Amino acid sequence: MSGDAWLVVGLGNPGAQYEATRHNVGQLALDVLADRIGSRFSSHRTNARVAEGRTVPGGPKLILAKPNSFMNTSGGPVSSLVKYYGVDPDHLIVLHDELDLPFDSLRLKRGGGHGGHNGIRDIARALDTPDFSRVRIGIGRPPGQQSAADFVLKPFASVERQSLGVLLEDAADATEALVVDGLTAAQQRFHGRPAK
Repeated sequence: MSGDAWLVVGLGNPGAQYEATRHNVGQLALDVLADRIGSRFSSHRTNARVAEGRTVPGGPKLILAKPNSFMNTSGGPVSSLVKYYGVDPDHLIVLHDELDLPFDSLRLKRGGGHGGHNGIRDIARALDTPDFSRVRIGIGRPPGQQSAADFVLKPFASVERQSLGVLLEDAADATEALVVDGLTAAQQRFHGRPAK
């Protein structure tokens, strides 16, 4: 695999009942990226569905992957993808939901803790390093007494769905900026501004 390849993983749970839930927002953003590179997801030997392509001719290659495992066991498929494609963790980007960010916001980071996100925790354990990039897509905290575990497995509220498409486009933009311009420039562009 050439050195310009990036593995971009969208986290979520498999199955139609989870597709439109908050926990699957990383995979929803990955669908936007797949549309941009004109590729479709297909089954792969790494227990994932994969789409490959470039955003522009001659640009960096993107390997988009949705693990077939449940969120909490994402590490196995991601580790297999990293080995299969020969991608170093510094060329791995994980898109995932983030309870600690308000809905309609994004943050990018490399390394650090998992912040209680079990998918990120499992990937860091499987790779034996936390030093990969993350696009954290804000879904906000549950209202009232609703548990976080129930909240993330529910579909977006109707008011959220009105701006969800823009948030997913922003997450795709942020991922492309991270690949092309680097982390610092992408952070300067996307941090602190609400989705359009």
